[in-house]
Amino acid sequence: MALPTTYLTSIKNLPGILEAIKKAQAPQRFTQKFLEGLGFASTSDRLAIGMLKALGLLNETGQPTQLYHQYLDETQSKKVLGNAIKTAYADLFQINKEAQKMSANEIKNKMKTLSQGQYSDAVLQKMATTFKELTRLADFSGKAAADEDQVNDTEADEAPEPANNSDVKQPSSENPRSHRSVDGLVYNINIHLPESRDPAVYDALFRSLNEHLL
Repeated sequence: MALPTTYLTSIKNLPGILEAIKKAQAPQRFTQKFLEGLGFASTSDRLAIGMLKALGLLNETGQPTQLYHQYLDETQSKKVLGNAIKTAYADLFQINKEAQKMSANEIKNKMKTLSQGQYSDAVLQKMATTFKELTRLADFSGKAAADEDQVNDTEADEAPEPANNSDVKQPSSENPRSHRSVDGLVYNINIHLPESRDPAVYDALFRSLNEHLL
């Protein structure tokens, strides 16, 4: 199920945490100590680490991913976050491609359905509130430049190479019988003659060619 089960018990510091992340150098591992160094030491703030993992900015051991480094680019950070949210909450966006515009109550009800009633209303409310705050801080208007570059690179890799006209064998105008054209396709026929001093052998060969090929 593409629906994060992690959530924040308080969202008031989420904007500050994300802003501090962009201002700081990426750590080798994003730990509680690193978060405290950014100025967020409360128990509720620690839950942001799990949220960053759910969004794909950190791996399971807390190491920053490529997405984390893309997020550090402040000209792209909101779009990077928007794409990360779409991936992490894919089930919600499958229900509504503009899930970021849904109300908190609508999101809560959709999450309840998607999770098949596994969570209490209190937990679902916090999950919905966390989602809404994340989307408020993101940009869903398009892909980040890094993602567009990856798409362009993929399309370039998959594009067929143009035909090299110099490699295409053209039929000889001097010998109109040296090729055949069937349904627009041109076939070049190379004939290796046997060594023989008997003219009858060649006469029989060319008669056969004329009947069956030319």
